[in-house]
Amino acid sequence: MSKNVCFLITEHPFLDARIFKKEAKSLHDKGYQVTMIVPTKNGYLFDVDGSIFHQQFRSQTFIHEGIKIVTYEQMYPENQLKNLHYNLHSGHHSRFTDPLTQLGIAQQADIYHAHEFFSLYSGVGIKRALATKGRECKLIYDSHELEPDPLVVESRTIKKLKNEMLISMLNETDHVITVSQSIKDCYGEINPAIPINVIYNSPPLASNYKPRQGKRNELTIAFEGMMDSKRGSFNKLMEIIALSNKSFDLRVRIIGGRKKSDRNQHPPIPSHIVDKIEYRGWINYDSIPEAMKGCDIGWVDLDAEHSLNNRYAMPNKFFSYLNNGLPVIANQCTDMAKFIQKYDCGCIVEKQQAQAKDYAQVLLHLHAHRERIFTMGKNARRLMETTFSWEHMREKLFDVYNQLDQ
Repeated sequence: MSKNVCFLITEHPFLDARIFKKEAKSLHDKGYQVTMIVPTKNGYLFDVDGSIFHQQFRSQTFIHEGIKIVTYEQMYPENQLKNLHYNLHSGHHSRFTDPLTQLGIAQQADIYHAHEFFSLYSGVGIKRALATKGRECKLIYDSHELEPDPLVVESRTIKKLKNEMLISMLNETDHVITVSQSIKDCYGEINPAIPINVIYNSPPLASNYKPRQGKRNELTIAFEGMMDSKRGSFNKLMEIIALSNKSFDLRVRIIGGRKKSDRNQHPPIPSHIVDKIEYRGWINYDSIPEAMKGCDIGWVDLDAEHSLNNRYAMPNKFFSYLNNGLPVIANQCTDMAKFIQKYDCGCIVEKQQAQAKDYAQVLLHLHAHRERIFTMGKNARRLMETTFSWEHMREKLFDVYNQLDQ
């Protein structure tokens, strides 16, 4: 069994739930020696909520919960796209001078596990460099998102360069992991020869779960995750609360919110619904199940019209809701819709860009049929227990590594 694993990261915080909490810790527990090369901002590591670790984690290299952490100052490779494109197509490693590549070469690992489009670029450089020294390594691309996204607003030149880079990088990648079947299909069309596995963004199974009987008068929506100018649909959520409360008592619990580094604040909450909003803020990953207790439904709203990645997404929050027995209400996103319809664990508003009134209509129906919430919630929890919790997903991760060891 190959023992030395190196995670390559260009954007994510080093305590990211998928990267550190689940994958790195699972591999460490399995007996692998795991190193993570992670970015800093002005010399400081940053947390999942955007806050800076001013007092903690100040060494350039240290051990945290058994994982070796190596840091470097965050770079912005998207500003050098033409150079990166040239370097890839040169077939050599000599022009891969970025710090992530150089630190990765120094680790002399058996398996490199890249978590973004640009960390995969560094992974290719590392693999080429080690090959010139007679050392073979394996390269995994763990694609959390579809990149490049053909529907996002970017110039044709940038999209062309990124597509050509992706084709080139996949030719030198040994295994792809991704987060939805549709994203897997996209990569399979680009390179039919490469093995691809779907490993969902599922949490460990929540303990002390008790199904809700749905006997309260009010209905409480849970929202988990980021709420900023691009994500979270804050204004839409406020409108849903206002519309619904004309007919019944609807409340929302927000777990997360804006990053602490975001200087912009949420628009003010309308005074007539301020008592319907509960902020839990950013909490420890392991505390999320406790924070969701007492909620009835989980909410996901993504712009599926202008982003293929959103259309194909299976986000962390989706499985977090299911884990806590909350049926999901979401707009028409391909993979979530198929999942919900197959397993009867939520409701889909059949619009790629759903409006507040669309969600309010569904919520009013569910409020009048509380037994449906109870049934869908039991289905959701059972799915996580039997098939989709991280305890099941990590076995898929181990299978990938076992394949690379052969």
